[in-house]
Amino acid sequence: MSSNLVITKEIENYINVYSHKLTKVQKEIISYNNSLGDIKRMQISISQCHFLHLIVKISNAKKILEIGTFTGLSSLTMSLSLPSNGELVTIDKNVERNKIALNFFKKAKQENKIKLIVGSALQSINKIKKNNKKFDIVFIDADKENYKNYYDQSLDLIEKNGLIIIDNVLWHGEVVDPNKKDKITTIIREFNSYISSDKRIENIIIPVGDGLAVCRKL
Repeated sequence: MSSNLVITKEIENYINVYSHKLTKVQKEIISYNNSLGDIKRMQISISQCHFLHLIVKISNAKKILEIGTFTGLSSLTMSLSLPSNGELVTIDKNVERNKIALNFFKKAKQENKIKLIVGSALQSINKIKKNNKKFDIVFIDADKENYKNYYDQSLDLIEKNGLIIIDNVLWHGEVVDPNKKDKITTIIREFNSYISSDKRIENIIIPVGDGLAVCRKL
């Protein structure tokens, strides 16, 4: 059995050259995030942009829920892949970053597809559930302490064959380092174990960016 290729910076650049091209506004968000210092790590990778673009297209998704907006790169990527009558709801508690994201959405002429909710994700999800709203895809990229809560709540928001996609499940590779016993690494390990044994879904972990878990509801 052949082993997985180690993705160097050079290979990553090569992949980006020969993959689906990002739009001007997507590139502008990346440039803006690069000016933010260490917090830019909250942005999804370009390879994850490519993956999300394709998964939204091939799944024929029309309604997406995103938990964790940051400055809007993942939101915009998925919205651009939705049909003209599609809808993306994205939740983030940071008021200032929501304003920044909204400006990028307007530049990309996607503000009619994207609904921004500012506030607690768990409280917002509970309100959405009370309205019996359903989604085709839920994308989770928020505080890791609540990953299990977000995941469990999201299962009620999708129908059979709906997808839940979770970012950072490889956590910079630290999930396999036995010497890493900090709180967040432990949470991610326990979360991965939880979803791998969950009979309500089937899942795979894809090694793009910081690792994506893709879960299909059975």
